[in-house]
Amino acid sequence: MSFAFAPTATTADALWAETAAAAEALVAGEPDGIANMANVAALIWQAIPDLNWAGFYRFDGKELVLGPFQGKAACIRIPLDKGVCGAAARTRETQRVEDVHAFPGHIACDADSRSELVVPIVAGDRLVGVLDLDSPLPSRFTATDQAGAEALVARIAAALAA
Repeated sequence: MSFAFAPTATTADALWAETAAAAEALVAGEPDGIANMANVAALIWQAIPDLNWAGFYRFDGKELVLGPFQGKAACIRIPLDKGVCGAAARTRETQRVEDVHAFPGHIACDADSRSELVVPIVAGDRLVGVLDLDSPLPSRFTATDQAGAEALVARIAAALAA
């Protein structure tokens, strides 16, 4: 089955809404969480401009482990006490960082990354992992991007936990 997505939105909030709806349709009925993460990472990579990395880290009960993504090769394991992803997983709160080089304990998987948005994925009360978006542009992510990414994750969290 092929899945075509051609966003028509002209504003960031509408683009995120279209992307979330497409993600929900893409994972509908698929029981494999890793397959769903792979397709959603590709969808976000296609839809959201100015990214140099889009993907997932899965929580294995101790640390974050690299999951499906689009972009350069990445760090494989991230402790919960390190980096932007670790902070999002540990606190279960979205981290929107304007300048990753100013973030204490930042892990530089890609030296070109300048800003980052990380949304924790929680299904029920279980931490599944995080959605991680990186950009080579400083201050790339806005409150609108944060709200859009959080809404997308909320719509598909159960399909990523499978």
